[in-house]
Amino acid sequence: MPSASIKKKISCSKENLIKMVLDIEKYPEFVPWCINGKIYEKIDKGDNIEIIADLTIGKKFLNQTYKSFVVYKKKEDLILVTNIGGPLKHLENKWLFKHTDNGSEVDFKVDFELKNKILNLIMMKSFEIGLTKIANAFEKRANDLFNRVKN
Repeated sequence: MPSASIKKKISCSKENLIKMVLDIEKYPEFVPWCINGKIYEKIDKGDNIEIIADLTIGKKFLNQTYKSFVVYKKKEDLILVTNIGGPLKHLENKWLFKHTDNGSEVDFKVDFELKNKILNLIMMKSFEIGLTKIANAFEKRANDLFNRVKN
């Protein structure tokens, strides 16, 4: 089962980073291989926000859509993502946000397994490269949105 983690320091507030990560429908604008993002339900339950969303990942003719359950735990500055449908046998993402002197630290962990064993083997070979590209895309997006030079 592929799993990995990346820790990044980004010169943005953790509040802005959390809003950006929860804005799933904008992912196709900046996340590599993300073709579509759709939020079906978003419920604020006080300490938590719960979201049910789809992401379509791939290229034009070779793509898969998976449904996920996202929980933002406000008091912990933690976003948890699990799959509830699609090509994934297992998915667990964790985003942990911490305030630092120069912005925020984001600790991202992902653990997943595809139902298709052949695709799973292929993914294991290129997983680290893909994860790095995705993490860099989130960092660039944050800098583009929140660190614009003002004239």
